Amino acid sequence: MRKIAIAVLLCLGIVSLQCEQKSKDTTFLITKSSIGKLDKSSLARDLEIIYEQDSIVKDTAKLSVGFGAKKVDIFEKGGSLLLTLTPSSDSIPSIENVRIQDSRFETEMGIGLNSTFKEIKNKYEIRKILTSTKNVVVFIKDSDLYFTIDKEELPSSLRYVSSVHIEAVQIPDEAKIKYMMLGWE
Repeated sequence: MRKIAIAVLLCLGIVSLQCEQKSKDTTFLITKSSIGKLDKSSLARDLEIIYEQDSIVKDTAKLSVGFGAKKVDIFEKGGSLLLTLTPSSDSIPSIENVRIQDSRFETEMGIGLNSTFKEIKNKYEIRKILTSTKNVVVFIKDSDLYFTIDKEELPSSLRYVSSVHIEAVQIPDEAKIKYMMLGWE
């Protein structure tokens, strides 16, 4: 009888452990096809349903002219800005771009707005780096996620030249992320 009781308790422990693992909170998780409650196939018209517990603020200038919103800000109840979404211009608009605004959002590899360039390159393979006047954009392989780093984070010899091709080895390990975005097509 005692052996049966121990076996039952062990089985219950294993079952409860598996349930805990399956019910992992994904509220602020960024995966290959989703970010929190939003996924790659979500339509702009469904935002009111997806974020029914949050606040949605649309670009009112576009709405007054009769077009869809150009930008949509998602605020958490209580006021924190979570995401800025850009709907596509298709006849049935989906979400084209997502700018992560809240540092609680992290990838499955633990990368978020508070991460450094060293953490990005240690966890992901860099596909390419583009240079603009004020920023450097880092694209990672096999992902729609990309990071913007302010040129102020770079050595002074690279800050003021927009035509210079910058390599990953030229970006300091401690460089901070300015923007973290998803570009869904």
